Amino acid sequence: MNTSGLRRIGLTGGIGSGKSTLAGIFSSQGIPVIDADAISRQLTAAGGDAMPAIAREFGTDFLATDASLNRTRMRELVFSQPDAKLRLQALLHPLIAKEIQTQEDQAVQNNNNSLVVIDIPLLVESAYWRGRLSRVLVVDCEEDTQVRRVVKRSQLSPDEVLSIMRQQASRTQRLAAADWVISNNQDDLAHLQKLAQAIQLHF
Repeated sequence: MNTSGLRRIGLTGGIGSGKSTLAGIFSSQGIPVIDADAISRQLTAAGGDAMPAIAREFGTDFLATDASLNRTRMRELVFSQPDAKLRLQALLHPLIAKEIQTQEDQAVQNNNNSLVVIDIPLLVESAYWRGRLSRVLVVDCEEDTQVRRVVKRSQLSPDEVLSIMRQQASRTQRLAAADWVISNNQDDLAHLQKLAQAIQLHF
């Protein structure tokens, strides 16, 4: 399937920004949404296509009892050793890109779509994705808003949320990488819906 004319919006945002909410809105409006994080989880589940390479690269100690990725151990490693993060990305990103291509083909074939949204949580953190996208859309909000939302929906403390945020790209870095920015400070679903429609009209 030829997808050379496909317009690809890379969607990203920090934890609690409302990125997943916006992805859901695009989907409800008939725009195919491809979830790179869901693909990554599939690849690293028991029997996932990435697991043999991960076992060879990092050792079987990084496998859980069901032969899936031991996420806690891997998270600790990549936070403490930046080189390990790059090694893991080198294994996962080509496999994720391959599955994204498959899902793009399906979107074009089944729905005759020329626009897809690719939800990539770590888009800014990795240079791998930028050249594969037509535009980067960042969902942005104040950091205090991020903390408030995540605390409300989870059992995490504000300090724990801030720790997660420090491990992600900074707000400044995300804004610098953006072609488009959606400000989402207001918890206003109707506002987000209107902005999603406007983006489709102008792309």
